[in-house]
Amino acid sequence: MKPRGLRALANDAKTAVLLGALTGLFVIVGGAIGPGWVIPMLIIGAGINLGAWFFSDKIAIASVRARELTPETGGDLYRMIDRLRQRAGLPMPRVYISPQQAPNAFATGRSPRKAAVCFTQGAIDLLNPAELEGVAAHELAHIKNRDTLISTVAATVSGVLAMIAQYGLFLGLGRREGGNPLVMIGVVIIAAVGAAVIKAMISRSREFEADADGAAIAGSPDGLMSALGKLDALSRRIPMRQPNPAMNNLFIIEPLASNLRGGNPLTRMFATHPPTEKRLAALSRLRSDHP
Repeated sequence: MKPRGLRALANDAKTAVLLGALTGLFVIVGGAIGPGWVIPMLIIGAGINLGAWFFSDKIAIASVRARELTPETGGDLYRMIDRLRQRAGLPMPRVYISPQQAPNAFATGRSPRKAAVCFTQGAIDLLNPAELEGVAAHELAHIKNRDTLISTVAATVSGVLAMIAQYGLFLGLGRREGGNPLVMIGVVIIAAVGAAVIKAMISRSREFEADADGAAIAGSPDGLMSALGKLDALSRRIPMRQPNPAMNNLFIIEPLASNLRGGNPLTRMFATHPPTEKRLAALSRLRSDHP
């Protein structure tokens, strides 16, 4: 196994390449629509990313109807996150709870100083304290590694490409002289599908690192391992109510993954998380580091 520092560097390099590929897809789509669309597409994408930079945390929190906890109302959960974030060397994130009964959690925010962590009511009710600590440490690892910003950029760009694929005809796709409309529509659809796959690859590459760093923050991988197994099983039985697919990669367990599990390699390409059994296997190898 690579040393932790080298693994983190390799993940950063891989993420940079994948984000560059997303930008390249954006340029390709602009060229498919017409030469005059390349610059406008980049400007539109930059504007959307700028909005995501400033408002992604608010959008994510609002989408699950979460309410903020304070030191007075947050109880043991708030104190636990405060203790773990000090161990991780992080500012105190805002803490939220969503009324969703599906057990899950996510982190969001453009930087550690603007970060937030959110637990669903189902996670609070169904996980024991050690499991909640493992989940909280995993989300703090995402914040420390600035994965929340990377995930937002990837989700935003792929979402814009999907929107263009859906509404391309209304934007004048394929109407330039000499262009084949079917070919150009195909280019945009392929780009949108490619963006979804790239977004999934970015997220998957980050989950293993957040699991390992979360185990280090918690002091042991055991709580996170128990939580992942329980969350994976329960997410099959208690689905998220009207989950937002654009947020799928933020959660600790993919909330829309019921149809992505199993042996179909085509559907697995779109999964934003590695298979839970692979995450558990990787965490089990860390046990020797935490006797």
